[in-house]
Amino acid sequence: MRIGFAGLGAIGAPMAERLAERHELKVWNRSPDKAAKFESEHPGVRAVATISELGVDCDAVVTCLPTSREVAAIASELAQVMSAGKLLVDCTSGDPGSSREIAATLAESGISFVDAPVSGGPPLARTGQLTVMCGGSEADVARAGEVVAAFAAKVVHLGPVGSGHAMKAINNILLAANILAAGEGLVTLARLGLDPRKAVEVLNASSGRSFVTESLIPDRVLTGTWPRLFRLALLEKDAGIAVDTAADAGIDHPVLDFVREEYRALRAELGEEADYLDPIRLAEQRAGVVLRG
Repeated sequence: MRIGFAGLGAIGAPMAERLAERHELKVWNRSPDKAAKFESEHPGVRAVATISELGVDCDAVVTCLPTSREVAAIASELAQVMSAGKLLVDCTSGDPGSSREIAATLAESGISFVDAPVSGGPPLARTGQLTVMCGGSEADVARAGEVVAAFAAKVVHLGPVGSGHAMKAINNILLAANILAAGEGLVTLARLGLDPRKAVEVLNASSGRSFVTESLIPDRVLTGTWPRLFRLALLEKDAGIAVDTAADAGIDHPVLDFVREEYRALRAELGEEADYLDPIRLAEQRAGVVLRG
C-alpha cells in the first residue's frame, strides 16, 4: 500500500518505522527537520513539505497528532487531493465529536474516516504490540486494520466513528487516576517505613494492582530512571475529553471530574513539558521520601 503518515512524535515515529517495513511510505511533520531526519534514517521513505504532497496518490493517510484540531485542519487539505475511496486513519488521542465532524467533511469527497487511537506507548509501538481502538463502519475498520497491523497486536472495533476516541479518553483518565492513587498510597507506606519495592510486590499480588504498579512504577520509579515518554499536558487533555464525553452521555461523573481538576492543577504547577509520572515525583517531594528499590 501507499501510505502517508503525519506526526513523527514520541509514539508516531516508531509507528511510522513499522509501516515503512511493509509499505511505501511518505512522512510529514510540523517540524520539517524531523521529517527530513526520518527520511535520512529510513531508506525508501520520502519526506514531504506539505499535506497536499502527503495525500496525493496515497491509499491511506495516518495521522498521529496532539489534538483533533490539527487533524481537522489536515483533513480539510486532504479532501482536496485524495480521491474518492481513500482512507484517513486517525491515531490521535482525539475527541469523539470532532471525529464525527471530520468524518462528515471527508465523506463529502468520498473519503472514509476511522478513529484509531492507540495504547501502549513508544516501547510497544517499536515492537508492533500496540492496542488500537477503532470507530467507524465495519468495512472501513477492516481496511484500517490492514494499515495498523504493522504496529498493532490487538485491534478492536468498538462502534461507529467516535467510539475509538471515547474509549481512549476513558482509558487515559483511568490511567491518570491510578497514577495519583498509586503515588499517594506508596509514599504513605514509605513514610511509615515500609520498603517501596516490597510494597509494590504485595500490591501486584493483590487486588490493588494496576498497570501503573505492575509496569510503570517498577520500570521507571523504583529504578530512578524516570524516562520522559508522554507529556502530562497530553494526559490532562485526554482527561478533559473523558469528562466531556461523560457529560455528553448524561452520566454523573464526580470522580472523573476530580481527576481532571487535579491534572489541571498539576499541569499549571509542573509546566507543559512535565512527564505524566511527575505527579509521583511531586508526591515524593511533598512527603520527603523516595520510592526506590
